[in-house]
Amino acid sequence: MLHALSFDIEDWFHIVEVKAVEDPGQWPALSEQSSLVERYTDLILELCAEADTKATFFMLGWIAERHPALVRRISDAGHELATHSFWHRKVYELTPETFREDIEHSIRAIKGAAPDAQIRGFRAPSFSITQGAEWAFDVLLDCGLEYDASLFPGARGHGGYACQPGSHVVTAPSGRTMPELPMSLAPVGIGPARKRMCYSGGGYMRLLPSTLIEQGVQHELHHGRPTVVYLHPRDFAPDCPKVLMPPHRRFKCYVGTSTTKAKLQRLLREHRWGTCHDVLTSAGLLSN
Repeated sequence: MLHALSFDIEDWFHIVEVKAVEDPGQWPALSEQSSLVERYTDLILELCAEADTKATFFMLGWIAERHPALVRRISDAGHELATHSFWHRKVYELTPETFREDIEHSIRAIKGAAPDAQIRGFRAPSFSITQGAEWAFDVLLDCGLEYDASLFPGARGHGGYACQPGSHVVTAPSGRTMPELPMSLAPVGIGPARKRMCYSGGGYMRLLPSTLIEQGVQHELHHGRPTVVYLHPRDFAPDCPKVLMPPHRRFKCYVGTSTTKAKLQRLLREHRWGTCHDVLTSAGLLSN
């Protein structure tokens, strides 16, 4: 089974609904003072090289515009580049027109740094394609994108969309279809504590021990489905700057950052990984 390895490339201050960093006008100064995106994306590239594994890097256009050499390093290493939007705004709060402008802006920024890259996929910030925002699939298709990886088939703070698990096809309001690679959820835990949850990305992966992460992988394997890993540079950063936010958000943002590297290395050793495009191609939903 080929599993999907993916990284959302944004800086530590691209956190939704945190007042201390919500104004994009602050971002250039924060980037100058304390950016960690290049340092920890380079670590990710090293881990992929050690494991001889390719991944999908969902680039924030804002990052691609300011760190073009980083985009080129990702592309030169043979990884897939995809878009994570330009401004890191929740899709369901945008209009179709604003969303389209954002996507086109992000694609231009990425291709400006890596002109030969094929930008085929999209992942929404905070998995924010939700019920009622299916118009986003038409916008993505109009922008020339081939697949989406934005659906989170369970309840969560800023997203959540009831859909079938594993790779499948979604139908846009226009009637056109698009391959979808949703996030992985599985029952993890023991006895009464067993709960269907995300196990392979972001704060979930930072929080859970490797034994429960592996339990999720094995559950999906048993049902013939690949696991989708998603991580951010800040997930690897024990030195990530801290800002004022509610206690529950602070816990989710910063728990377990010192454990991420070892957990990912174990997954890379024990399973076979590839890009999101490769996984959808192996499922017969995309062609090379």
